[in-house]
Amino acid sequence: MDLKSFDFKKVQILIVGDVMLDRYWHGGTSRISPEAPVPVVHINHINERPGGAANVALGVAALGANPHLLGLTGNDHAAEVLENLLVKEGIQYQFDKIENHTTITKLRVLSRNQQMIRLDMEGPFIYETIPTSLKHNYAKALENTDVVILSDYAKGTLSDSAELIRLARLMNIPVIVDPKSQDFSVYQGASIITPNLKEFEAVVGPCQTIDVLVQKAQDLLNQYDMGAILITRSEHGLSVILDNGEVTHIPSIARAVHDVTGAGDTVVAVLSVALAAGMDVVNSATLGNIAAGIAVGKLGAATVSLEELEWALGKEEVLPTGIMTEEALVVALKACKAKGERIVFTNGCFDILHAGHVMYLEQAKRLGDRVIVAVNDNASVARLKGPTRPINTLEDRMNVLAGLRSVDWVVPFSDDTPERMIQHIAPDVLVKGGDYQDLLALPGAQFVLSQGGEVKLLGLKEGCSTTRVIEAIVTI
Repeated sequence: MDLKSFDFKKVQILIVGDVMLDRYWHGGTSRISPEAPVPVVHINHINERPGGAANVALGVAALGANPHLLGLTGNDHAAEVLENLLVKEGIQYQFDKIENHTTITKLRVLSRNQQMIRLDMEGPFIYETIPTSLKHNYAKALENTDVVILSDYAKGTLSDSAELIRLARLMNIPVIVDPKSQDFSVYQGASIITPNLKEFEAVVGPCQTIDVLVQKAQDLLNQYDMGAILITRSEHGLSVILDNGEVTHIPSIARAVHDVTGAGDTVVAVLSVALAAGMDVVNSATLGNIAAGIAVGKLGAATVSLEELEWALGKEEVLPTGIMTEEALVVALKACKAKGERIVFTNGCFDILHAGHVMYLEQAKRLGDRVIVAVNDNASVARLKGPTRPINTLEDRMNVLAGLRSVDWVVPFSDDTPERMIQHIAPDVLVKGGDYQDLLALPGAQFVLSQGGEVKLLGLKEGCSTTRVIEAIVTI
């Protein structure tokens, strides 16, 4: 599958559905509250991002396509935050702000990649008919739309989805529905619906075998005049059943799963863009399956870029290794993360390389697939170690490190700590050598943990240190 033969930049996708604001509060947990038997989370990092149908819009934009988002919000601060986030991402949107309603907001409190609690604030926005302004905006947007996505989270925005499908069909525009209703008759006439297995069985009953699942899917297609059903089946992949009787089962792609939040949004976004660009249903679903495999390896409702998909399809050359600029490293890491590779990061001066360094870096390599060594430049070493250091120049230190089999990339940095770089490249594992008492105090540790990563302290070879080597040379 060659994505370069499809022009995603010309694709126009209209998304209508339940828009949300996703909030993530991250922090460490080290004690139980004296007021109740609950953990105390010390919040040190807050992340906000568009959720629900708005996350689908982000997924469309991440592929270079053009989303147009319609939805309902309250007239409140959460709506303002959501709008600002969409503006920042360049997403075209039109919201009906409903007085005395609450913008749908989900607040998740996490500690070390473990969700401690989720707090939901929401409308609901339930109407027997579509609000006049929303219907007007929808009808006007259809004039410049290749595919419509109805992103239903059962929060009320799509109470009259049948009318939206009818209007799109009058203009021969495909409609893809991510359903939540247990009555699929409300999606009659949809081109494709994308339930997960649990949602599908809630409508048709248990499917003990794949043959039963296929038969019940075909019955639904006939009953409700639909073109296809794409059923996501978790670790069993996807099943695509077409109205012409064609059935395709697409196996899942093995990935380290950090968070399944938004995986369905990713499938719908990629499926829709691929279809609009001219890809057939099965290949579009296959691409959506690959994208979902990438998305679950990230924390939160994450999007998948076109570059990540291209690398996952294995169409690019072997990645370069050795000394890299930070910008080039970020590009290479997109490819590695798309393939599910585990990235290990460490840093230091590495002024005079000795056996302790070699052993330490070999231990780091065993923790993942790729090892990045960030090296202090000459000025930052002098600030840390004094005016007589470094002994060796930055270029020499990086060349020696790049020659080690345990090191994939060497990158220089000029800050006193690697905190900024760590946040930029987001490694899976942060490692450090020494006898640090508080791992959480390490630069970048809190960020790595908040992203679902790990922080490791590795042992040092006794008697080995750059300072001791220098002292030994001086005494000769």
